[in-house]
Amino acid sequence: MQQLTPSGQQAIEDIARRHGFSPEAALSMLESVLNGHGAMAQFNHREFSGAGQWMRGGMTMVSDMFNQQMKNRVASLCEELARLLESRSDLFVPPAPGAGADWWGPSLRWPDSTGAQGGMRYAYFSQARRLAIELNGRITIHDTLDHRIGGFSQQQSQGGSVCLSSQHGLVDVASLPVVSVDGVASAPGTGFTPAGAPFVAPPPMPAAPSLPAAQPASGGAIGAAGGADIFAMIEKLADLQGRGLLTPQEFTAKKTELLARL
Repeated sequence: MQQLTPSGQQAIEDIARRHGFSPEAALSMLESVLNGHGAMAQFNHREFSGAGQWMRGGMTMVSDMFNQQMKNRVASLCEELARLLESRSDLFVPPAPGAGADWWGPSLRWPDSTGAQGGMRYAYFSQARRLAIELNGRITIHDTLDHRIGGFSQQQSQGGSVCLSSQHGLVDVASLPVVSVDGVASAPGTGFTPAGAPFVAPPPMPAAPSLPAAQPASGGAIGAAGGADIFAMIEKLADLQGRGLLTPQEFTAKKTELLARL
């Protein structure tokens, strides 16, 4: 765990005092909560009755399983430490730019994935919708917009450009808005790529076609030809779902509506 700043150390001491634990025990639990990305903690300390586990949402286990008071104290401590990690960015001494585990800087934490290729390394933060890339010694933070990133590649045949795969297909990282470069924020409405080229906004995604409106049945029944039309319509909807233009929920709802007319 990174070294705490003076204000971070004071915050841990205050929390420890409120919950009746030593600063050493609270610091040990802070590291456990940090390792669990603020959602869980696996700990082992004498002040917590030894080994145990906490999960955000109500599950707490301690070695002294019938000690409900200890469970409540541990759960309260973990909840407050998790809130502290979410709300404070000044708890830890930041590493030197480009050095250490958190090379992307103190404003982002808990990446979904990290990696390196050749002279490039990256970190993806889905919750914050950010992508950090270090290339040729420069750290660039991108806004990932609505992309759900699944992988990266460095295209040697295209001048070393970096591409990512998302639910929209292969995307050039240079098309993503730049939030900052080496800690310097990009001016609103502007952007620049790591190579210094002007930012070009990606083209808007085509809107999904509207679903065909269901027509009321005449005479309270549908003949064989009408049933064939309904099955053909369901096949078309399934094709739209397979192409990613309809969500599974939209497809299921419309299919149910159409089958009810048979």
